[in-house]
Amino acid sequence: MHHFDVAIVGAGAAGLFCAGVAGQLGLKVVLIDHATKVAEKVRIAGGGRCNFTNRDLDPHAPHKHFLGENPQFCRSALSRYTAQDFIDLVRRHGIPFHEKHKGQLFGDRSSEDFIRMLLAECQAGGVQHWQPCAVRAVRYSDADGYELDTDRGGVRAPQLVIATGGLSIPQIGATDFGYRIARQFGLRVVEPRPALVPLTFDGAAWAPYAQLAGLALPVRIGTGARKQQMAFDEDLLFTHRGLSGPAVLQISSYWQPGTPVRMDLAPGQDLSAVLLQAKAHSRKRIANELATHVPARLADAWVQQDAAWQRPVNEASDKALAALAARLAAWELTPTGTEGYKKAEVTAGGVDTRALSQQTMESRQSGLYFIGEVVDITGWLGGYNFQWAWSSAWACAQGLAQKAGQTACRSPIRPL
Repeated sequence: MHHFDVAIVGAGAAGLFCAGVAGQLGLKVVLIDHATKVAEKVRIAGGGRCNFTNRDLDPHAPHKHFLGENPQFCRSALSRYTAQDFIDLVRRHGIPFHEKHKGQLFGDRSSEDFIRMLLAECQAGGVQHWQPCAVRAVRYSDADGYELDTDRGGVRAPQLVIATGGLSIPQIGATDFGYRIARQFGLRVVEPRPALVPLTFDGAAWAPYAQLAGLALPVRIGTGARKQQMAFDEDLLFTHRGLSGPAVLQISSYWQPGTPVRMDLAPGQDLSAVLLQAKAHSRKRIANELATHVPARLADAWVQQDAAWQRPVNEASDKALAALAARLAAWELTPTGTEGYKKAEVTAGGVDTRALSQQTMESRQSGLYFIGEVVDITGWLGGYNFQWAWSSAWACAQGLAQKAGQTACRSPIRPL
């Protein structure tokens, strides 16, 4: 039997960071993961450059960028370990980065820089890293704490952290382990679902648009009604099966099955006025006039939907031009589903935050903690989910040290 102060299951972003911080706070830590490679989600994130946080995150208003049954839950962790704190850590490791779009920060080189940084933090904390190593069973007793049956033998620790993520991208090792452990100890799990995921449409209904696969354009996309309404201004990507791109990934987290999504394919433009003005002096076909304001392939596909749009603009009726503009400005259609966990960047839902401490991430089950994606907190696209991983991991490490009788400091690297 191997004895540790803390056992952490899951060597992704949250697990690695929590292990490094806890180790540097004086705890004897073992980090366990069943996968053959460490931090695969970090490796593939941001097209291989890792969108590691977002400057625009407001820790005092988490409902702006996070969702869940109680998005305010993440306020404490996000305000105590901020995006700037993680940026400072990245700088101390000499990793170059840049801001790409709307506060999104990416590494200049490769995601491997960030993985090496997290592993170096673990090494600095004397963390024992068991990988690949599966956890077969978990038991608890008041006398001995947590006992884990693993491929490398038994582990006993008074504190256990679950950082195993969600169900998204199963091809790199995602499992439901975290949810099973939560349920084993009587904790509620909000039903998981794919988030930040492409939307799909009925094959026959989508046929006219499948020819646009690969086309990208800026749009305004929205879903929901009244207080539940949400909208984003981002880029849309047509696919053979439906819609993707940042706009759709963002709205997918808010979309409910059976409800429509609405898109303005020419945001900021009054196409009705543009086409009526063109009618007064142009003999070009409507598609050609339209192509000066939206991508040509989109213009060609759109005018095929009505014979009244397949003529020179000066021969079209005002009513037909207004109808064309209105359709482009308010295209509404109902997805049949999503591309599922295979293409989802994250999993929404997870361990109910009402069962967790927002200060330490400890659950009602003494000594059992949940951090990162396994918790019912989901961020927007653009570095928000990684920041939740860093912040929840840091808060958890402080709680671990406090419970173990250690003296927690403000930062695992920078002394007071």
